Amino acid sequence: MKQYILLVFIFIFSAGMAQTKTVPSDSSMLDTDPVESEDVTATFKSTRVVNSQSVETLGRHALDFRIMHRFGTLNTGLYQLFGLDNASMRMGFEYGLSKRFMIGLGRTTLGKTYDGFFKYKILKQTTSGKKNMPVTVTFFASTTFKTLRYNTPRDSFFAGKLDYTSQLLFARKFNKNFSLQLMPTYIHRNLVETADQQNNIFSIGIGGRYKLTKRMSVNFDYFYTSQNQLGKLYNNPLSIGIDIETGGHVFQLHFTNSHGMVEKQFVGETIGTWQKGDISFGFNLSRVF
Repeated sequence: MKQYILLVFIFIFSAGMAQTKTVPSDSSMLDTDPVESEDVTATFKSTRVVNSQSVETLGRHALDFRIMHRFGTLNTGLYQLFGLDNASMRMGFEYGLSKRFMIGLGRTTLGKTYDGFFKYKILKQTTSGKKNMPVTVTFFASTTFKTLRYNTPRDSFFAGKLDYTSQLLFARKFNKNFSLQLMPTYIHRNLVETADQQNNIFSIGIGGRYKLTKRMSVNFDYFYTSQNQLGKLYNNPLSIGIDIETGGHVFQLHFTNSHGMVEKQFVGETIGTWQKGDISFGFNLSRVF
């Protein structure tokens, strides 16, 4: 797996500099106002690929109200209506302070967790001109605070409820239909559950988008973390879905083996596996004002 990820990484950054000029997206939620005519826009339709963040940032003064929902697993059977009887949810607000810089706040029912983050677009992909750039690069950082009540004094310390995530997102739009993104990720957990888990996690993620129609695409994301960092309980997350854009709304419908909706949860705390049918249906709903 490591070899395949490395090959993809090399492929993106050794890709030819020439690229067909893309037509700006009509989506008003993203930073699609080009500084120069050769800027590549709408690498992704949303600020998320599926679970993971994308390189996209909101436009200046745009407010995104976002609801994320994950139902139970399909293998629970008809009695649980194939997972629809159980659900976790994240609700959040995201705001573009400038065309490159955005912030966000949210709360998820899983662990009664609050999260805050910021994203800054460092570089923009271009097709030609004096500042020819083959990729878009965005930096992402977040902090989560778990407020679930515990019965043991060890788990009640304030610092033990905090976790931190940093990512560099590298994406390239190869043509009007296909985009690919790499996500080197670092997570620090102040408190871990068992001795076989590491406080520091280094992971590599990959995500992509293939456009089917003007307003619909197939998306996926996957994170690989070595088992000695995760511990025996957790697995690597894989999510596959469809994006549907309808003006100011973006619907993301998908299947995933992770119930978590923030990086600390889906990268480091995914319990289910696709092989055993631990697959959940979920959706993200975005409305921009």
